[in-house]
Amino acid sequence: MTTIGIISDTHGLLRPEALATLQGSNFIVHAGDIGDPAILDKLNEIAPVTAVRGNVDKGAWARKIPVTDVLEVEGVTIYVLHIFDELDLKPEAAAFAAVIYGHSHMPKQETKNGVLYFNPGSAGPKRFDLPVSLGRLIVERGKIQTQIIKLID
Repeated sequence: MTTIGIISDTHGLLRPEALATLQGSNFIVHAGDIGDPAILDKLNEIAPVTAVRGNVDKGAWARKIPVTDVLEVEGVTIYVLHIFDELDLKPEAAAFAAVIYGHSHMPKQETKNGVLYFNPGSAGPKRFDLPVSLGRLIVERGKIQTQIIKLID
């Protein structure tokens, strides 16, 4: 069993509640709008991080971060990008089990054509009536279980 912590849209704010919730993860995915490279350093203290660049990630530090990335865990392949509308491939044709994305700040999970689409919501500054949240994937024997964890309603 492998636990993957999923975080997005921190916008420079890494809450202590988020760090506590990510403890015990085997891997962490940051789906963009990081806002500060120190956030990735802190996450890497917990587990290896797969991160993608979001639309607000600017500067020399951000140029080193890819726009998309792939994480393979226990035979499951996960595609990561920030803005879902920029998905330019068919995940089922590419044999991706899941697509992780952020940007909207709205937590969402659904399965289409056998592919999990998962947005953990925003773990950064609270916006409108949207919750502050992150997610968790548990991969076991080729199957993915999901959780969306609200830090603040």
